[in-house]
Amino acid sequence: MLTPCHRLSSLLCSLLTLLALLPARPVQADISLGADAHEAQVRVGCLYPLSGRGGLYGLDSAVGIQVALDWLQQQPVDYPRLQIFIADTRSRSSRATRLARELVREHNARFICGVVNSAIALEVAQVVAMERAFFIGTDHASPRLTQPGASPYYFRVNNNSRQSMYAAARYIKDSFKSTAASPLRISYLGPDYDYGYQMWRDLQHALQQVGVHFSVVTALWPNLHEPDYTPHIEALKQRPTDLIINSLWGGDLVAFIEQANQASLFQHAPFANFDAGGNYEVLAALKDDMPTGLILSARHHNNWPDTDYNRWFVQRFHALSGRYPSYAAQGAFAGILAIAEALRVAGVNASDAEIRTALEGLRLTLPEDPPGFTSYMDPATHQLQQVIAIGRSQPDDSLPPASRLLGDWKVYPPTPLP
Repeated sequence: MLTPCHRLSSLLCSLLTLLALLPARPVQADISLGADAHEAQVRVGCLYPLSGRGGLYGLDSAVGIQVALDWLQQQPVDYPRLQIFIADTRSRSSRATRLARELVREHNARFICGVVNSAIALEVAQVVAMERAFFIGTDHASPRLTQPGASPYYFRVNNNSRQSMYAAARYIKDSFKSTAASPLRISYLGPDYDYGYQMWRDLQHALQQVGVHFSVVTALWPNLHEPDYTPHIEALKQRPTDLIINSLWGGDLVAFIEQANQASLFQHAPFANFDAGGNYEVLAALKDDMPTGLILSARHHNNWPDTDYNRWFVQRFHALSGRYPSYAAQGAFAGILAIAEALRVAGVNASDAEIRTALEGLRLTLPEDPPGFTSYMDPATHQLQQVIAIGRSQPDDSLPPASRLLGDWKVYPPTPLP
């Protein structure tokens, strides 16, 4: 049985201990935040990897949840008292689905949030819908969960990969010349599973939609967690190309860039990663090995927008954890705010239909929102609509250990997706 074994006073100590243990064998850690059991009006169960390869995303999400609770306490509006359980999925689908059932049945969680891996999220979504609880996606990016006619119990508060690709197509149209007589030559490299293939399909469709003339030089599919990208890098260098588009993420992207530096790939053609390349943990891991001039984006940027809200979020996260957040933290922050706001509107004792209506009409001001824009839910797809900012890597040591951050921004508001 899941036991909430950490309280707020020990959150920072617990997370730092977990971080220290990540390179060793996996550890199980369950965290309880928010209201005590006798004070809680609503219970929320969150599923994240707190150990292993994806552990940083889960740990950052846990801190992001605490930052959200801090934010809610500062507001003049009375929000419901939430008790939040965070369970370690260990990035395993069978464990995640079992924990989802347990959180609903044994801990009376009316909401499930989180999940990093899209394949796991697809399975969890089915289980949560069967349990008649709401699943608030805060991290995974598969557009398969937010097609028109989406599950009545599923809502996502972070960008999906299709949104990233449609912003990418607009960026390419703005930044590169192409004509029918001289189409843009594109090389693509993505991981050999659904995430990589779906993004490539979506990007090609989006380029056609916005009127970019392009030809495909090559498309390469290294394995997930591939240790040696040398053959793929050499294949990219062998043929003339106008733009290399990469959709690796996390440690795989770090390893690729390190190896590409040694092979001088970035002198061969402009390089872009539009969905996860600008994640802070990538910038922090590479430090000076991150080349300048790469075209990158992410689902949240620590240095954009330059607003009081975003600066508060980043600094509050740093005060709690001693480090700067990856994009996962703001996703988890948004998930808790979405639940709190829906309950404020519908009431803590509202029916499923009333909560669904509140979520479908959701409007949230988030750290990633530029001035004048408020994130809003698309009621047809249950996908939050947000501005996407794409930049280029440049020297900036204001958020160490990263020594490169993004700048030279181009900003794309949401547009309806076909």
